[in-house]
Amino acid sequence: MRTGKRGLTTAAITVVCAVTVLAAPGTAFADPNPTPSRAATPSAPAATPGKDLEAVRQKLDKLYRAAAAATEEYNAAEEKAQKQSAEIVELAKKIVKGQEKLDRLQERAGAAARSQYRTGGLPDEAKLVLSDDPGEFLDGTRRVLQGQRATKGLIGELTRTQQDLRTYAADADAQWKKLEANRKAKATAQKKVEKQIAAAEKLESELEKEEKERLERLEREAAAEAQTAWLGSGILKDLKGDATEQGRKAVEYATAQIGKPYQWGAEGPKAFDCSGLTSQAWASAGRALPRTSQAQWKQLRHVDVKDMRPGDLVIYFDDASHVGMYVGDGKVVHAPRPGRSVTIAGAGSMPILGVVRPDA
Repeated sequence: MRTGKRGLTTAAITVVCAVTVLAAPGTAFADPNPTPSRAATPSAPAATPGKDLEAVRQKLDKLYRAAAAATEEYNAAEEKAQKQSAEIVELAKKIVKGQEKLDRLQERAGAAARSQYRTGGLPDEAKLVLSDDPGEFLDGTRRVLQGQRATKGLIGELTRTQQDLRTYAADADAQWKKLEANRKAKATAQKKVEKQIAAAEKLESELEKEEKERLERLEREAAAEAQTAWLGSGILKDLKGDATEQGRKAVEYATAQIGKPYQWGAEGPKAFDCSGLTSQAWASAGRALPRTSQAQWKQLRHVDVKDMRPGDLVIYFDDASHVGMYVGDGKVVHAPRPGRSVTIAGAGSMPILGVVRPDA
């Protein structure tokens, strides 16, 4: 019995220490069954003399979109790993408390056994039968019944506590195995993000200064053309929704981050990725959101584009790999991609998948 105690207590302490190590910055985890991204994973194209900058722009867009999709996979894995870590810590605490309770119950059982030994080993029932005093007999009867109930209750509590300890230990072991598997999967997701960004940066580095400036102009022109087409549908005249108090607070937070750099996996305060910006903006308004754009799309209430109001989230691309926050006047604030900063853009400058409302 004591060996079991030491084993469980040691296991609990080991679990807490291990979770602390695995949850430390730089440690990687991932969802064991991540949702496959529909975004392509293109490889870096080779630079050629007399580059077609429009083709370069499109290739860069594909690379950064692939990186964005991988980033959201990484973010989802990180969020799930944090929850698993917290669950393991709680299980470890339950194991320690359960062992302490078991120790107390065992001490009570031992005290009862020692008491019986000191009285000659005769059980209360035997003493009752040998008694010649009717009053003592009746008092003894009550004591016997109370003692039987107490003994039965003690044995039941000991059994339940032992079962609980076994369950906690099994649950902790299962969570530990998930975390260990996630560590490898998340490391793979991280490599995928870094590979896509490195390929895009290499492609951009092969451009001359003048070509980079022209490339930025092409990006702005493509965004403006998409926004003009979106506004041309007459959508803006239907957008008359007023922000709620929470929505205004979220918009104020998000717009206050304009100019801060994009960094994949970042949630502020110095840098953000797209869903890091939207989740933190709403957290500042008192509303906890899912960490990733895909989860925001799946879990939050969908509203029609014509009904969106400031504070709503606009989800982009068919794989929901990007998100921005509507701020009114047909515009969103968002963290675009590596190499860019948090900025205001046309809500229709990218293909809209749909709109979700955090304060529904």
